[in-house]
Amino acid sequence: MPRRLPRRSLLRLPRLPLLPVLVGLAGVLLAAASAAPVAADDDAEFTLKDPRITESSGLAASRLHPGIYWTHNDQDTGAYLYAVDSRTGRTVATITMTGVGTPRDVEAISIGPGNQIWVGDIGDNDGVTWPHVWIYQLPEPKELKDQTIRATQYVVKYSDGSRDAESLVVHPRTGRVYIIDKQEDGGHLYEGPVKLSASGTNVYKPVAPVDLWATDAAFSPDGKRLAVRGYFGGILYDWNDGKIKRIQQLSVPLQRQGESVTYTTDGSKILYGTEGEGSTVVARDAPGGATGGSASSSGGGDGGSEAAGGGGGGASSGFTAGALAVAAGVVVLWVLKRLRRRPS
Repeated sequence: MPRRLPRRSLLRLPRLPLLPVLVGLAGVLLAAASAAPVAADDDAEFTLKDPRITESSGLAASRLHPGIYWTHNDQDTGAYLYAVDSRTGRTVATITMTGVGTPRDVEAISIGPGNQIWVGDIGDNDGVTWPHVWIYQLPEPKELKDQTIRATQYVVKYSDGSRDAESLVVHPRTGRVYIIDKQEDGGHLYEGPVKLSASGTNVYKPVAPVDLWATDAAFSPDGKRLAVRGYFGGILYDWNDGKIKRIQQLSVPLQRQGESVTYTTDGSKILYGTEGEGSTVVARDAPGGATGGSASSSGGGDGGSEAAGGGGGGASSGFTAGALAVAAGVVVLWVLKRLRRRPS
């Protein structure tokens, strides 16, 4: 056990000049703040600049056009889809869908195999109970310009009665279309026919519980993970051919009314959107890295937060850098005040 100095010895230790010590400490803190890893959460963030987009309720990353994200309003004056350039936040193309009638409550958008856009008119605005809902399918345009595209309309009913839903996902490998209903105490993943019929009614059946009041969902690009978001949280599931298994919680940002989620095309980020004019799409690192499919699926618990499983930067590193910068600033201000008080 090391010998402790007597209290008298401690008092006799030489006192260092206060000003050089404080200046040195400030330098160390500032260096640490600049060197600390900052969160990589804003790599794909953007703000929607189009004043027409006031109720962005769905989000899908384009495969044909890098950096382009498709979105739509919850309710609109027509059957519109908007292509937004994430580098500027500006709308670069508006698609008007024909062949679909008048949309009621468009809540979700997803892109499946063959660059097919799928749109879910599956909500129940104003608490209306619909006897059926609609899914629309159209090809993603090769040229980004304002244009009209004819869509295929599918009629959908649920095997257990009408319900509200805001999440529609299309598996990137199989092309099968799934819906997750929205219930405060948790909903279900609904599975439809392998191939939807445009001439009849497509019956969707519940196949697995979802432990969330879901407002949107998205598959990872490799189809191995399913990210489901709500207003105040999210869950990442292992897909396993629809036998979903909870992996962990997602680090969902606090937003005004969080309504949308999508992966970036490389699977490295998950993007979260919200309703409201001039709303910002926020990015978070995707658990499992760039493929979105390498996270461990052992155990059924939360498995930690995304900051623990997403690799690299995150909220904790950003907080550390910010805290160090604040501390350095306080020290510098204190030193300057002391210097002003010294007689000239």
